[in-house]
Amino acid sequence: MPESGTSDFRPQYEPIAIVGIGCRFAGGVDSPEALWEVLSEGRDVVTEVPPDRWSVDESYDPEPGVPGKTVSKWGGFLDDVGGFDPEFFGVSAREAEAMDPQHRLLLETAWEALENAGVRPRDLGGSPTGLFMGLSGQDYMMRTPHSELFTNPYAMTGNARSMAAGRISYLLGLRGPSVVLDSACSSGLVATHLAVQSLQTGDAGLALSGGVNLIFGADTTIAFSSWGMLSPAGRCRAFDADASGFVRAEACGVLALKRLADAEREHDRVLAVLRGSGVNQDGRSNGITAPSGEAQRELQQQVIARAGIDPSRVGLVEAHGTGTPVGDPIEFTALADSYGRGAQPCALGSVKTNIGHAETASGMAGMIKAIMALRHGEVPANLHFNAWNPEIDHEGSRLFVPTSTEPWPAAGGARLAAVSSYGFSGTNAHVLIEQAPEHDPRTGEEACDGRPVLVPISASSPGALSCMARQSSRTAWSRSSTRTARTGYGSRKRWAPGTCTRHSATTDTRTRSTGSCCSPRPPL
Repeated sequence: MPESGTSDFRPQYEPIAIVGIGCRFAGGVDSPEALWEVLSEGRDVVTEVPPDRWSVDESYDPEPGVPGKTVSKWGGFLDDVGGFDPEFFGVSAREAEAMDPQHRLLLETAWEALENAGVRPRDLGGSPTGLFMGLSGQDYMMRTPHSELFTNPYAMTGNARSMAAGRISYLLGLRGPSVVLDSACSSGLVATHLAVQSLQTGDAGLALSGGVNLIFGADTTIAFSSWGMLSPAGRCRAFDADASGFVRAEACGVLALKRLADAEREHDRVLAVLRGSGVNQDGRSNGITAPSGEAQRELQQQVIARAGIDPSRVGLVEAHGTGTPVGDPIEFTALADSYGRGAQPCALGSVKTNIGHAETASGMAGMIKAIMALRHGEVPANLHFNAWNPEIDHEGSRLFVPTSTEPWPAAGGARLAAVSSYGFSGTNAHVLIEQAPEHDPRTGEEACDGRPVLVPISASSPGALSCMARQSSRTAWSRSSTRTARTGYGSRKRWAPGTCTRHSATTDTRTRSTGSCCSPRPPL
């Protein structure tokens, strides 16, 4: 790898545009804008286990090592994981009931990622659109009555991991690659790397990458606790002296990706640009679940070389950062070797301190956080950090842990961020993403010219319509006047029985929205 400050940086990687995002995180987060609110406000959305998941009284014991018990009664949980509109997707009620909710959630967020990209999902039939999804847990199948697995014709297709992507390809008529993978906690970021490769080789013209994790029972939590992985304090304290393990979380995140050249030619809005990505394996480390700092460092420097960037320009490293007393120092040492040299400071963060460790979806959480930080030009706080883990030698490194939201630390040129994700299987993933190009024909001043914009919204039920209206209002408020018009462009579901119109009026750099839901009517 070239020394920092030299000019010998030659890209070996076709840049990939991130054009759409769909997501769900704890704390009621259902959009990237809502996630940014949580991060920028420094909110902790981890809670005690909801009573509809399992009995805390039966599974929890603060004393480590008690057989059949867990030291953690906390987690980052999604709202209403059972909510699903089967009719909208052309799925029967009986089939939907047999489907693993993780499959349903991937279907919903994949649809939303396409809408967010300004793509009508049902227009993609016959196209070489690829799907690459990370999924591991099968809590739902473990709770399906044994007899039903053999008598319900939908039980197998509803729970087979491969169907999480296969069903989306089937329902939308997609002809590109359709893959579900499990590399444990690196699954989402590994899926993104494979999606990128599919675009670069021409196997796909548009690709969706994602990861999902839902928790329906205490079984895996108890197993993790017995292995000493979970924090008795119920929080991820990444890089902190009091780090004691991680807290589990639910999440789902999906990205819509295109070759940058194609996105620019087709005048797509670009959220950020993937400049480099890679995957490797720890090989024979100190134990099958023990991380290898050497492998992590090799991967980071390989990705830096592919991207052809000066690592001293990176302003944010979104680390794996689970908050384990052994893993954090190993990760920091590798990152310091790759990104720690340079004149300008570089923030070191972990979204797990806000939402918990989303395991197979954790890489997507880190990606979406980094994308939003690039767009806002800010670095959010790393929660629960008071003092460095004493095993971390941070002296002489430009890496620092932000304890409040602050301006982007590295000046000059387009903003750059790195994201890491590591699985306990030993599979590592690392990506470099860059701030989107400034010029955006569809979100420039000419798109709305300061005038009110009429945003049509549709949904398949009054309740869903109200939710869509609230979400569009929040999205409009979170965007500057030069981006307001994009709100309607990204909400192009089929016209459904309930309809709503919303006016967005721009004032300085904020938007004010007013609207009303009207009686069901067909499209004009």
